[in-house]
Amino acid sequence: MSSIAAKVGGSKTTLWTYFPSKQDLFAAVVDDLVERYGRALDVELDPDTDVAKSLRLMGRALLETIHSQPIIDLHRLTIGEAGRFPELARLFYERAPARGKTRLAHYIREAMARGKLRTGDAADAGRMFVGMLQAGSIQHHLLGLAGKPGPKALERELDAALDAFMRAWGP
Repeated sequence: MSSIAAKVGGSKTTLWTYFPSKQDLFAAVVDDLVERYGRALDVELDPDTDVAKSLRLMGRALLETIHSQPIIDLHRLTIGEAGRFPELARLFYERAPARGKTRLAHYIREAMARGKLRTGDAADAGRMFVGMLQAGSIQHHLLGLAGKPGPKALERELDAALDAFMRAWGP
């Protein structure tokens, strides 16, 4: 808290007034980053439109989000501290990935009900799609082995994930 107060130009007392605990401060940071960079949460998922088109828009936004440097840094921080502070990992998951996965599962459930996707567990299908999106370059980026891939590379990753998803879950 001392280093934060020094950096932002306030006092520890002021910080403790706004954030009674380090968890509250971390939650505020996560909420701010999700608000600013969580583009995947803003993509309209209309069950009346083409499923592949909607999933492409959401997938592209998700790849852009998870490859943005502030989100990479947040993932690194969360993973690095998860062993000592599992409550921070849980807080991060609930405020960011879980929100997106819940939203995606709801959309997939609607698409299944309308016959646009094969019937099954919508949450499993959503996790599968997100997992395939995250199976490519994200690990290299998180580990610092590579930077953010270019648009063409991200589009190839998206194409592969979407193709596999539609083969598995298409009507």
